[in-house]
Amino acid sequence: MNYEETLDYLYNHVLAFHKSGAVAYKPGLERSMALDELSGYPHRRYNTIHVAGTNGKGSVAHLLAATLQAAGHKVGLYTSPHLVDIRERIRINGAPVTQQFLIDFIGKNIKFIEREKPSFFELISAMAFDYFRHKKVSYAIIETGMGGRLDSTNIIQPLISIITSISLEHTQYLGDTLLEIAGEKAGIIKRNVPVVIGETNSEELDQYFTSKAFEKSAPIIFATEKDTVTHAEMQSDGSWSFETADYGILKGELCGPAQKQNAQTVLAALKTLSHSGVQIRLAAVRKAFLHVTQMTGFMGRWQEVYAAPKIVCDIGHNTGAWKANYSMLLSEAGRHEKVHMIIGLSSDKDVEGILSFMPQNAIYYFTQASGKRALAVEYLADFGEAAGLKGKSFYVVRNAIYDAIKNASAKDFIFIGGSTFVVGEALRLFPNAIK
Repeated sequence: MNYEETLDYLYNHVLAFHKSGAVAYKPGLERSMALDELSGYPHRRYNTIHVAGTNGKGSVAHLLAATLQAAGHKVGLYTSPHLVDIRERIRINGAPVTQQFLIDFIGKNIKFIEREKPSFFELISAMAFDYFRHKKVSYAIIETGMGGRLDSTNIIQPLISIITSISLEHTQYLGDTLLEIAGEKAGIIKRNVPVVIGETNSEELDQYFTSKAFEKSAPIIFATEKDTVTHAEMQSDGSWSFETADYGILKGELCGPAQKQNAQTVLAALKTLSHSGVQIRLAAVRKAFLHVTQMTGFMGRWQEVYAAPKIVCDIGHNTGAWKANYSMLLSEAGRHEKVHMIIGLSSDKDVEGILSFMPQNAIYYFTQASGKRALAVEYLADFGEAAGLKGKSFYVVRNAIYDAIKNASAKDFIFIGGSTFVVGEALRLFPNAIK
């Protein structure tokens, strides 16, 4: 198969959760372990860092990758889902996996794929592990897909584990209480491996993680209890200035209220890594915080794709993310004449909860992404109307964006988001924004 044929095979013959939803969800590690054995256990050939959590794991993973990269290491980064190109999921020092490796990996494993029917995520995870060995990385930052305990990536033995935050998500798979979800995330805690906990906002969850770490004799570090960030101030554009105990003043380019907690988590992780003998200089940390998007290809997190009118994309797709987005949207409303909201959601999300964090005084363009998981725009518009959000409906994301741009002045603000898939379709219209 050539590259196009390989992609066609992946998307049409391998079940993908990001496209098909529940039918593609395959919990359990049996197929991942079998693929791992078939590839010769590649992840044992380099150091790994495992990152799980409801929100913030993408920012934390990219910041850690950028920091190790700036320190002179060859760093693999595995994340999901992708926005525009499948190869975004697997990067080394910011460069995506080659088309040829993708073709070769599928080709050499085709008999296993046809026989065992692994999921898309299981297959791409195994591909990432193999590619990082092939390219001889020193470190690989591995982000879980969903949960942690039964996630395909949970076959690695990392230097440290990180759990960024806990809030309600994928309740039909992970449980409908915070404690049940924490139980799935805690599944990445390994025996004698330090675990860094980001934000829980719950004494009960703190006690739970402490008990799970004790069971595994795993040293546990709560990022909020460490004096890594002594003072933090969000700038008018949403970026940050951090005063830190170990690295002086850091300028952070990633935007939004959540980035303070993400920075604390990263700095706590770096301190933990230093205890394992990983030395990282001040200059590397400063460079990573200031240039993470350029260094790693990070996209879709409060990403400005156009200046006049200002157009921002953000993939936040649960109530925790939208609670953080809300303050940013109010800030933008205060600096612009009108706010235009292009919104599409997935059908398995807490629609009412997410819509409760959207500004009332905005013009709405309800839409839906092209995949099967998208919430039908008719239903979204009905939910929006019940929440007091007024606007028009569009069956195609592109048309919603064109209409918003047509109706906006250069002094207006346009937001595009609610779903990773909406943002992915939007970015194709702004090719200069694709990294």
